[in-house]
Amino acid sequence: MTKRLTIAVISSLFLGLSSCVSNEKIIYLQNLEGNELIAEGELIEYEVPDYRLQYNDIIDVNVQTAQDIIESGFNGRPPMMNNQMGNIAGQTGGDVYYMTGYTVNKDGFIRLPIVGDIQVKDLTLEEARVKIEESLREYLKNELYVKVKLGGIRYSALGEFRRPSKYVVLQDRMTIFEAIANAGDLSPIAKRDEILLIRQYPDGTRLHRVNLIDRNLVSSPFYFIQPNDQLYAEPMKVREIGAGENAAQSISLVISSITAAALIINLIISINR
Repeated sequence: MTKRLTIAVISSLFLGLSSCVSNEKIIYLQNLEGNELIAEGELIEYEVPDYRLQYNDIIDVNVQTAQDIIESGFNGRPPMMNNQMGNIAGQTGGDVYYMTGYTVNKDGFIRLPIVGDIQVKDLTLEEARVKIEESLREYLKNELYVKVKLGGIRYSALGEFRRPSKYVVLQDRMTIFEAIANAGDLSPIAKRDEILLIRQYPDGTRLHRVNLIDRNLVSSPFYFIQPNDQLYAEPMKVREIGAGENAAQSISLVISSITAAALIINLIISINR
């Protein structure tokens, strides 16, 4: 019986130690073997393609005349309006432009006052601005200044994130690491080398696998996220077998298993007596 107990203890220790998550699986931006080495401080060039508007995007259209600029400044909105927008942002998680912006419908149009429907699908923000300004000049003869911006970057973080949710960030550009940090980072058991990125394109949806551990990610087209991106982090096998996420948890699990095994063996011995 003692021999069996020894075998059980050794097996439990081996299982616990082998189930720990190694640093190689959780450290971001490593120089992986077989890839081109990227040294610290080396300039990594990348080209960010112009985003083209799609269905369900929300854009903010700000139209000013010379008189508006004199009265309200370059910001284009009175201070009271800015405060109200800030309050809305705080109450809705930052999705302020849902109330004040213009949504691209399924046919690719936005509907503006005076000019009516304008086709903006597949246009860049600059192309949309020019098209809106040209349409307005048919009705307004005053000097115009038109500004078009995305209503923030909307994305979803699912799976092994510390704070999985849908997020809206009021900025024009955002890296995948900023998106992950905004969701509280990944849990220790997330598969960082197989993040599933679900991206919307004008002609449909495509699924991509992203390796956060690989330093070459910085020069890939997935380093910057786009509006309506969805990030899904799958769990490692350690979650399936119920092992600890780190050495301390694994040792605690092993000790608990050994204690339970010892109690069962003592109970069996007592019954046999």
